[in-house]
Amino acid sequence: MKKRTLTLLEIMIVIFLITLITGTIGYSMRGTLDKGRAFKTEQAREQLYDLLLMCLAENAKATVDDIARNPLNYLKNSGVAKNPNALLQDGWRHDFLIMPKGKSDFSIVSEEYDRYIARTQKDSSTTNANAKDDEDSL
Repeated sequence: MKKRTLTLLEIMIVIFLITLITGTIGYSMRGTLDKGRAFKTEQAREQLYDLLLMCLAENAKATVDDIARNPLNYLKNSGVAKNPNALLQDGWRHDFLIMPKGKSDFSIVSEEYDRYIARTQKDSSTTNANAKDDEDSL
């Protein structure tokens, strides 16, 4: 019986196919990871908002401005948050921007989340425009 060995060309083709498949999976995973980060950001923002309102209600001397300037201190002192440092970050691990809004309200913003929403809206409007063009050509 004759023993068959792999040629260099066959090995290179297999490596190319593995690379191609890995690249395709990696590209499709990026969108999924961004969706997960956006969801985490939405949930963290809601939780942070509720906890900051609790801190405001518990501390009679605290003002919205004080809590917005130093939320970490108030969250640590309240003892409600398990990991206050992580709670102050969005899904992309950037700090939330916490701004006072009136005398008893906060505005919590994530710049990365806003960029993600703008990007997805732009992509969906482009997709909708392309779909409309396709329908018109039929």
